[in-house]
Order: sequence, then C-alpha cells, then structure tokens
Amino acid sequence: MYIPFFSKKQDPPEFYKAYAAQFSKTNTADFDTARFIIFDTETTGTNAREDRMLSIGALELTGNQINLASSFELYVKQDMFSEEAAAIHGILRENRKYKKVTEEEAVKAFLKFIGTDILVGHHVGFDVGIINYALKRLGAPKLKNKFTDTGALYKRTVHLVNITNPDKVYTLDDLCEELNISRTDRHKAMGDAYITALAFLKILSRLKGNKKLKLKNILLN
Repeated sequence: MYIPFFSKKQDPPEFYKAYAAQFSKTNTADFDTARFIIFDTETTGTNAREDRMLSIGALELTGNQINLASSFELYVKQDMFSEEAAAIHGILRENRKYKKVTEEEAVKAFLKFIGTDILVGHHVGFDVGIINYALKRLGAPKLKNKFTDTGALYKRTVHLVNITNPDKVYTLDDLCEELNISRTDRHKAMGDAYITALAFLKILSRLKGNKKLKLKNILLN
C-alpha cells in the first residue's frame, strides 16, 4: 500500500505553518536581488531515509557576494553513528568540542534561517532529502524552497565546450580541482558550504556568458 510522505489531513506543527506562510508572498527576485542559501549536511551515512544528520552548515550569498557574517552552523545529537562516516567528517558520538542540539531544534533553526530563499548545494537532492525526512519525523511536510545543484550546473558549463564525457558525475573534489578552489575544511558542513559557494559563483560567471540566462533557468524545482 502506498503511504504518502505527508497526509494533507494531518495538521502541520506550528513552526512549519509559520515557515510555510512566508511563501504566500510573490517573489520577483532576479540574480542581483535573490538571496541564496548555500548549505551542506554531514550525516551518519548516504541513505537520506534511514540516516541522520550530524551537522548543518549554511551561509548567505547575495549580489555575487558571500556574506560570512550571515552564517548557520549546528551540530546535532544523534544515537546513530557510523565508524566509516566518522572517519571522513570527524564527528564522533562523544565529542565535547561541539555543542549539540536536538534534531528538532536544528530543523526549526534551519527553517528560520533559510526563510523562502533559494537553496544551493552539491548533489543537493541528498541534503534536501535529509532535511525532508527530519521534517517528516516531526510531523511536517517537505521543504518549500526552490533549489539548485552545483554539480548539475557545472555540467552545463562543460557541455558548452563539448566535453566528450557528458554523463560524468562531478564530485565536490572534482569541482575544487576543475575550478581551482582550495579544499580547506573539506568534509566539514560549513567548510563544504563555503567551497560550494565559491564553486557556485564561478559556475554562474561562466553561465552568465549567455546573456539570456535567467534565475528560473538554474532552478531544479
């Protein structure tokens, strides 16, 4: 039997109602006025349905400028842990270095930070999925924000020069190499968000060589 992600008969929690109410306003943003939220999650594994987020890092980009003063970083209490994943991101079950919050607190704070703005991530579908399943556990529907993906956008730029491998999947490390971006703080949520923001700016610069490019042309939903 098919079970929907969220039943419309279920009344969403108040925090989600406040978040969703913001989308009733008309948004006429363009590239110069749009607020992008570049974000990344570190997780217990690679299954968005079954795994859990351990940290979220996000920062703001407006008018081709990264605003480091407007950033978001939280570490999340979780019972689930993977030794393989911990070896990559370094977030351990018991680590007093990081002040941790509950998953509910993290999700509520993240929704408040992103508002109605456009989400940007690398292979963003996974990160959006991680947040959506956290919302589901809280009895809330999915994210309503528009979003885009630096991996998909970068493929558009290589197609412009007729690369012979159009089906290649580009990792964030690939983008660092291709776009000459430092890997400092790689595999930390905030570090990866910053790397993704730099990649996003460089990719947009290439795509804007086509003067017909509009904001809606880069969105995936």
